[in-house]
Amino acid sequence: MKIGFDNSAYIEKQTEQILKRVEQFNHKLYLEFGGKLFDDYHAARVLPGFNVNGKILLLEKLKEKTEIIICINAADIERNKIRADLGITYDMDVLRFIDDVRKMGLYISSIVITQYKDQPSADMFKNKLERRGERVYIHKPIAGYPTNIESIVSDKGYGANPYIETTKPLVVITAPGPGSGKMATCLSQIYHEHKKNIKAGYAKFETFPVWNLPLNHPVNLAYEAATADLNDVNAIDPFHLETYGKTAVNYNRDIEVFPIVKNILTKIMERKHVYNSPTDMGVNMAGYCIICDDLVKEAAKQEIVRRYFRTYCCYKEGSVEISAIEKIEIIMKRLGISPEYGLAVVPAIQKSEQSKCPAMALILRDGSVITGKTTNIAAAPSNLILNCIKKLACIPDDIHLISPAVLEPMLMLKEKILHDKNPLLSLEEVLNALSICAATNPLAEKCLVKLQDLEGCVAHSSHMISKADESVLKKLGINNTCTPEFSSNDLYYV
Repeated sequence: MKIGFDNSAYIEKQTEQILKRVEQFNHKLYLEFGGKLFDDYHAARVLPGFNVNGKILLLEKLKEKTEIIICINAADIERNKIRADLGITYDMDVLRFIDDVRKMGLYISSIVITQYKDQPSADMFKNKLERRGERVYIHKPIAGYPTNIESIVSDKGYGANPYIETTKPLVVITAPGPGSGKMATCLSQIYHEHKKNIKAGYAKFETFPVWNLPLNHPVNLAYEAATADLNDVNAIDPFHLETYGKTAVNYNRDIEVFPIVKNILTKIMERKHVYNSPTDMGVNMAGYCIICDDLVKEAAKQEIVRRYFRTYCCYKEGSVEISAIEKIEIIMKRLGISPEYGLAVVPAIQKSEQSKCPAMALILRDGSVITGKTTNIAAAPSNLILNCIKKLACIPDDIHLISPAVLEPMLMLKEKILHDKNPLLSLEEVLNALSICAATNPLAEKCLVKLQDLEGCVAHSSHMISKADESVLKKLGINNTCTPEFSSNDLYYV
């Protein structure tokens, strides 16, 4: 795979920058961590070479000086908000995150449930955590937030929140998604610290938009596409331009809230010029680690097309509004690209038109285009993956990898015993069958090993695929998109 981003340099530069900020605030820094600490596939797609777990590896280097606080909005718990990339609720993602981080030896000190208004689900979540020995804190809404500075920075505002005991110089505040109260938690802690005469400070770590890339750079436009449903917009930071005469890119929410945040920090710290711009608050060094701008630009364009298809499918399923699609279409027009710019889009649609059924295409690392269509045994994703690993293992197309002695009982089980309304074998079922055959068939074993060579490949389906097949493709590391067309007239499908 071609590399356009130096991840080693990124870890080194980012570590250095964070430690400088810790020293700036007398060795007590509350660092708001935006984006994902684990599985940041968006960053890996637009910055080829970026480690999907780069942020958590960064913290692992700093683990002797770092502790983590996790925030989750009580309203998100109550309405079972889903993390779209993983398909799990925010509260379950918090539990997953705690387990994964602790296995790396990092210290999670506590969990904060923010915006608490006696939600029953939040109470249950708090009980579950506390009964497993976790420290859980409750933050309730602050009257007049965020504009009434006098009320916010007082014992009736931040002072009403419980103080979270911390022991490390770097306290990372993270969350499963946006709107979780990370910034408010940071500022509340800083208020309490200053009451105790500890001169703690605040900084923000957001990978995107990349502040020192041009406003219309495809990487920054890809961020806009990724947040089209949130209505985020990249903009020139006017405070940075006015203070330093230098152009820097930030996004609208940070720019809009900066005067309020600056006033709050100034009042807490009792000094002026804590930060002169929202860009000043950031510690992101990603822009300094791009080593091939052309490669990164192309990857970002592909990501924008991917976001277009993903958002359109979400629209068809009823989870986003048409305005999100229209926003991405405007971005594509600015870059002179269309949905067909996606690498696997045209061959997938052509295969579907030829076979008159749902079909998929995948681009292998050597540029080869492999296709697969739906048959009376398995859906297009299953046949596509089998065709791909046959190609990689140099096995002729007419050789069957899965024995009928394995397939027939599986089909009978689904159709006649479990009464499955969709008798076609899913991708996971096909791969399980392949693994069984690998015990006695050397060719199947050879193909099974080749599955790992599909990581990072791009695929497209002529129709929307099942959530189960989408999940397996994701586990294989395949970047898949779908034309927003249902594969069936049935209203209920999984």
